[in-house]
Amino acid sequence: MSKKDLIIIGNAEWCSFETLNLPAIKARVDSGAKTSSIQANNIKRITKGGEQFVQFEVNPIQENRSVSIECRSKIHDTRIIRTSSGIAQKRYIIKVPIKLGNQVFDVELSLASREAMEHRMLLGREAMVGRFIVNPSLENVLGNKSDKQLLDYYGHLMYEKSGLTIGLLATNKELYSNKRIMEAGRQRGHDMKFYNMQQCYIGLDNGKPEVRYRGGNIVSVDAIIPRIRPSMTFYGCALLRQFESINTYCLNSADSISQSRDKLFSSQVFSKNNIPIPITGFAKSPLETKDLISLVGGAPLIIKLLESTQGKGVVIAETNKAAESAINAFKSLKTNILVQEFIKEAGGKDLRCFVVDGKVVASIQREALVGEFRANIHMGGQSKKVKITQEEKRIAIKAAKSLNLSIAGVDIIRSNKGPLVLEVNSSPGLEGIENTSGKDIANQLILAIEKKLKYTPS
Repeated sequence: MSKKDLIIIGNAEWCSFETLNLPAIKARVDSGAKTSSIQANNIKRITKGGEQFVQFEVNPIQENRSVSIECRSKIHDTRIIRTSSGIAQKRYIIKVPIKLGNQVFDVELSLASREAMEHRMLLGREAMVGRFIVNPSLENVLGNKSDKQLLDYYGHLMYEKSGLTIGLLATNKELYSNKRIMEAGRQRGHDMKFYNMQQCYIGLDNGKPEVRYRGGNIVSVDAIIPRIRPSMTFYGCALLRQFESINTYCLNSADSISQSRDKLFSSQVFSKNNIPIPITGFAKSPLETKDLISLVGGAPLIIKLLESTQGKGVVIAETNKAAESAINAFKSLKTNILVQEFIKEAGGKDLRCFVVDGKVVASIQREALVGEFRANIHMGGQSKKVKITQEEKRIAIKAAKSLNLSIAGVDIIRSNKGPLVLEVNSSPGLEGIENTSGKDIANQLILAIEKKLKYTPS
C-alpha cells in the first residue's frame, strides 16, 4: 500500500476482537510505542491439549469495572517490557485478529495492567505500519460508539446498585491506588465516595459524635477505606477513631495504623510474638553508640528513622566509624532512629507480600538498582512476580495479624537465617504489585469489606 493509500486514524479509535468476545474497546493510538497492549486482570497460564494458553479478564469500558470479559488465547511469546514508570515486567504476548474500521488483521498484544490509563488498550506502531497514518488532532475517525451501543454489547454484564456506601479517606484522588479502589467498588455496584481528609472535621457532643465534610455535610457511610500518608497520621487516625465511634467499619483501625507507623513499637511486637526480624537496636544516649553498633554485628549496618516510608529516611553505614558519626548526628538532632543489621546475602532484594483479611493475595520480588541497597519501587527498584514459600506466607500473615491490620504490605528479606520481616505498611500502594502480579488487589479490598458487613450480592 502506497503512502497515499494509508488510512487516516485519530489519537483514539474503537476496535473489536471477535476471538476474545470483545465487540468494542477503545484504543489509544500511539506511534511512539512499538508494541500494542490490552488491559488484563487475573492472568493465568493454562495447558490444554499440550498447548500453552493464557486466561485473563478485560474490563473494556473505562470507568466501569462492572463489565468484565473472560478471555483466552494461545501464548504467542513472552517478553520483558518496561512501563512508562520504568518498571521492567515479563508479559505474555498473544496474537489475535483485530477489526479496526473495515480492516481485519492480526496484531500482537502484550497483556498489561492499564487501570490508571485513560484507555483500556494501546495501539502501537507495529500494528499500524503499511495500514494507517495518525492525525493526533483527530479522534474516532473510523466511527464512534454511543452509550446505547455499549449497553447493547455489555448491558447484561453490568451490576445493579448494591445499597452499600463506601468511603475512601485519602488526600489525592488521582493516585493510582485511590483510582483503582474507587473503580473496584463501583464494579461491585457500591456507591463510592472520596473524602479528602484535609477537608474532613470532627464534631463532638454528648451522644452525637459527627464527621463533617466541606462546610457541614455529615458523612454517613457503611465502611471507610483509609489511605493515610505518613505526614497525616495523627489527623487521619483521629478521623478514623471518630468513624469508629459512630459504628462505621474501618478496613484498618486507627490503633493498628498508628502502631504500624512506629517502627520501634512494631519491632517490639514482632519480637514478642516470635516473628523473625533483623537484629535491631535502639538507644537514646551517645554513650551507648559503640555497644549499639556491636549489638547488630557491626558495619555495614542500616539506620532508619522511626517514621520513614518508601525507603526514605533509611541509610547504610559502611564502616563502624561512619556508623558512629551518623548515629550521633541523628541523636544530636533529637531524632529517633533504629539501628539494624545489614543482610548482605539478600543482594538488594526483598519481597512485598500483600495481605488482605488474613491471606496473602499477591507477592512480588523487588530488586534495587545497581549501587542502591533499597529495593523500593519508589526508589527506582525493579519488580517481578514471585512464588513465596509457605513459611514466608505464614510469617507475612502473622506479622499483619500481630498489628491487627486487615490489609497490609509486609516486606520480607531472605537471609541465611531464613525469612525476616523488615516492616509492615498499613497503606500499601497498589500500582507496583498489581502491574507486576496481574492480580486485581483493589477488588480484594472491596470483597473484604463485603465479608465484614455480611453483604451478599442479589
